[in-house]
Amino acid sequence: MIIKSVDLETVCGITSTLPENTKPEFAFAGKSNVGKSSLINALMNRKSFARTSSQPGKTQTINFYNINDAFYYVDLPGYGYAKVALEVKAKWGKMIENYLHKSPMLQCVFLLIDIRHEPSVNDKTMYDWIVYQGYQPVIIATKLDKLKRSQVQKAIKTVRTGLGIGSDVTVIPFSAETKQGRDEIWELISDYANSLDKE
Repeated sequence: MIIKSVDLETVCGITSTLPENTKPEFAFAGKSNVGKSSLINALMNRKSFARTSSQPGKTQTINFYNINDAFYYVDLPGYGYAKVALEVKAKWGKMIENYLHKSPMLQCVFLLIDIRHEPSVNDKTMYDWIVYQGYQPVIIATKLDKLKRSQVQKAIKTVRTGLGIGSDVTVIPFSAETKQGRDEIWELISDYANSLDKE
């Protein structure tokens, strides 16, 4: 995929109204520090357009990135480790739920899981919650470069078992360092966008 233009078009906080976009949206969810900003940067073909941080919980808004004036990447707030008050976490949860529930242009939710570890209770809850909202998440198993090649298949199996998913659910191993997996994710996004064009 050739990325011609990227624009951080809308930033939604807890009290913001969601934008009424008319182009397809692809959302990215995952716990804090799972590599969400790094993935989005890789998919935008930019080094640091989406801000990365070593401090968990940095993304506290829903960020809409207009790509090629054709579709949006939607960066959702991270869950899990963020050192924030429970009241704020509850509001973030409500904000994400509101988005998943109400956005008519949302085509697909990518759920990021750290390939090195068994999915956490938060990961499993998020997976089930996305399914409950009517979407079948595509799993992105991040930090692939941290494993030896011989460990990858076993790690993917652990991700599938931890989330309670079968072979029918797509799991894409991804590395922000090597960009492995990026083309597969682009292909999925293109397929969704193209199928909409034909409707």
